[in-house]
Amino acid sequence: MLDATKYTPRLRQQFRDTVRAALKEEFGYKNDMQIPRLDKIVLNMGVGEAVKDTKKVKQAAEELSLIAGQKAVVTKAKKSIAGFRVREEMPLGTKVTLRGDRMYEFLDRLINIAMPRVRDFRGVKGTSFDGRGNYAMGLKEHIVFPEINFDKVDEVLGMDIIICTTAKTDAEAKSLLKHFNMPFTS
Repeated sequence: MLDATKYTPRLRQQFRDTVRAALKEEFGYKNDMQIPRLDKIVLNMGVGEAVKDTKKVKQAAEELSLIAGQKAVVTKAKKSIAGFRVREEMPLGTKVTLRGDRMYEFLDRLINIAMPRVRDFRGVKGTSFDGRGNYAMGLKEHIVFPEINFDKVDEVLGMDIIICTTAKTDAEAKSLLKHFNMPFTS
């Protein structure tokens, strides 16, 4: 069994050993605190079928908790929308915010295990930055993660993944993620 005091995620160690120095040289930072780093990763699953069957949100929350390694929060509707048959406070999805070691572990699994399992995968868009150094992407199938038992899945759900960094520009954030071997197409 691993001793929690001695274990450091592989990507966090890589950031400390090589990525920080490479980014400092690439962008000419004077101070180590200017070097961009990962802030948090937010995972979100919207469950459209929740309007008909609220049990699907519970199932999605359990599966997202398995993927993330921490308990997922059920998101609820803020307003009633009659056209979509949605009432206020109705559960519609689930989300998790990862920080620290869990964030690095998830990013490692995403890049090295989950993405290569996606059918016809050629890389992720390098243009999905928001202008402030945050990267957003989506997966059509949550079953690409090894924690999900394919036989027990009732419905394949998509998920949004938002990687928040402390970078000021998109170029800095893209460089940071490239150093973590994020497979950008452009």
